[in-house]
Amino acid sequence: MKKAFFLLLATLWFQPGWSQQLHPDVLRYIDEYKEIAISEMRRTGVPAAIKLAQGIHETMAGKSPLVLKSNNHFGIKCKTNWDGSKFYHDDDAKNECFRGYANAESSYKDHSDFLRNSSRYHFLFELDPSDYKGWANGLKSAGYATNPKYPVLLINLIETYNLQEYTYIGMADIKIPPVDKKAEYHVKPPRKTDVAKNNTIEESKTDFSNSYAFGEQKVNETRAIYVEAGTSLLALAQNYGIPLRRLLDFNDFEREAHLETDQLVYLQRKRKHSHRNFHIVKEGETLHDIAQINAIRLESVKELNHLQYNQIPAVGEQLYLKTKAPVRPLLIEEARAKQEALSVPENTVLNHTIKKGETLSSVARDYNVTVEQLKDWNSLKSNQLAIGQKLIIKK
Repeated sequence: MKKAFFLLLATLWFQPGWSQQLHPDVLRYIDEYKEIAISEMRRTGVPAAIKLAQGIHETMAGKSPLVLKSNNHFGIKCKTNWDGSKFYHDDDAKNECFRGYANAESSYKDHSDFLRNSSRYHFLFELDPSDYKGWANGLKSAGYATNPKYPVLLINLIETYNLQEYTYIGMADIKIPPVDKKAEYHVKPPRKTDVAKNNTIEESKTDFSNSYAFGEQKVNETRAIYVEAGTSLLALAQNYGIPLRRLLDFNDFEREAHLETDQLVYLQRKRKHSHRNFHIVKEGETLHDIAQINAIRLESVKELNHLQYNQIPAVGEQLYLKTKAPVRPLLIEEARAKQEALSVPENTVLNHTIKKGETLSSVARDYNVTVEQLKDWNSLKSNQLAIGQKLIIKK
């Protein structure tokens, strides 16, 4: 696909010093189009690094005749369903028809939609967005390009110019557009988000609860749909041919619930483990909220974190989503009690009941005392504690 471009790019790619130095044309291209690539990643899920690498490669860093005359950054041909502007250019054959665009942003958007809406490329969107090697090889295997070295060219560009940093920025608030446009319930268009700058990815502190677009998508390899408040679960189940009781089970609903907020609804059973390691509890979150946000079964969240039904972890506590937590997180009422304990007058005597996973060191830390003081106050000969054991705390 785009044979002429590969020949043109080869003359630039193999110039002396290209592989050893950062080419100014490529740096200019990245600087000019990185924001659009990040925005498109958030809109559709196409990794920003892949999009930039393809754009650089297909346009000879913005210098190819096709891009200069048609704003076509990805060498996409007209095909039978194209009714926009056309530009004729010699490529794999003479005088082939290529899509023409009013500006670069239109080309970037069409490229995203071209990949997203073609069944040939659907498997790519099941890959982790940061898996640029998987994406590069997948594009070649799906027939995007005929050049056998196409994946290597993209990978080299990504690694040489550190394009992954733009994918990581996009992952901070990735949004996926609706796929099923014939849904009978009301689906809002994706929300527009300004491109964030200088974002860092810190998995355990990222707010994932507001990171989805309305429509069908995959979360933690689980098919889901993000719907607006008030959507009928019965209508949703009927629309997808799923028994209502199974839809309720998939989402840990005890009965058909009234969706009071925009949220994810899963169309298949969630996983026992999340693809994220941790979740930091935020104000107002329930265990059900956390299970839905992270596409993990509610029972798994409780089991991994030694939690019982209706126990709510305190704000700021770290929940484990992949492996078993070493200790149960602090609960809201326990955090409140400890906060009150820290503020009591001096010479006050408190009682503490040992929970599973607690040690003398952890109790001492919670009450801002020393291990030696705890042992002295409670006449302890060793550091061994038993669940349910009472300790005296003197303030």
